[in-house]
Amino acid sequence: MYAVIETGGKQARVEKGAEIFVEKLDAAQGDTITFDQVLMVGGEKTVIGNPFVDGAKVEAKVMKHGKGRKIIVFKFKAKKKYRRKQGHRQPYTKLEITNITA
Repeated sequence: MYAVIETGGKQARVEKGAEIFVEKLDAAQGDTITFDQVLMVGGEKTVIGNPFVDGAKVEAKVMKHGKGRKIIVFKFKAKKKYRRKQGHRQPYTKLEITNITA
């Protein structure tokens, strides 16, 4: 059984036991989070929500918080002596999916 959830403005396809990286959530390490915004549940019978599936929930355990790889944001305008260099590291939360109920 799998499900498609919405978190952080993005969609993620999850299965029981899977580890996923999502936008940083406000939860402590070791906490259990319940996602009730389930867009689709698949398996023997596929159920598609409008926009969400009624009564479907996905539970996940927070494994850790961290920052992604550093990216460089470089702005440049030719012939104008304009250069700006900035770095960015996106924070994330690593989750382990523990249960899917439909």
